Amino acid sequence: MSQQTKKINKSAEGWLTVKAITNGTIVLDNNEKVTGIKIIPRNIFILDEDSQTNIINSLKNFYNTIDFDFWIIAADRPVDISLYLSQLQLLFNSVNKPQIKKIITDDINKGNMFMNNNVVDTEYFLLFKEKKPDIIQKRIRNLINNLSACGLNCSQTSNDDLRVLLDNFFNSGMTTEFGTVMAA
Repeated sequence: MSQQTKKINKSAEGWLTVKAITNGTIVLDNNEKVTGIKIIPRNIFILDEDSQTNIINSLKNFYNTIDFDFWIIAADRPVDISLYLSQLQLLFNSVNKPQIKKIITDDINKGNMFMNNNVVDTEYFLLFKEKKPDIIQKRIRNLINNLSACGLNCSQTSNDDLRVLLDNFFNSGMTTEFGTVMAA
């Protein structure tokens, strides 16, 4: 690529060098891997004050022990309750009592309201970049164990999680599903 071409190419693809998404990692062109953990949200503010304080202090201590660069990302993911709505519709069709049909209809209407108002779940991720697989696994185990000690559940990022993060970053959360273009 010439110097002039490099200056003109200011698209995201020009500076984000994703080679693949595999095994819960984003593999970059230089073989560095971006991976991490997905943290399951927990509302600690419904707990008593002492429990809240303990969790917050545990998280402070945890973050102070991390000795590598990391990113904390909050990403919105659309809620898909279409399967639930289908199950409600099947239940509605199999019920004969008008009172039960009314309750099911109310639930279906609430579900449709959620779907029509673009309701999202917020997911939290702690990501880092590393080349060596053994270091990656050690960091992931440590993160999961330490956050578990803080009262939070988490798991290693999946390929789907990472695709959603990239979609959020590049497409404002809209999933892209481009097909193959063929010449006639």
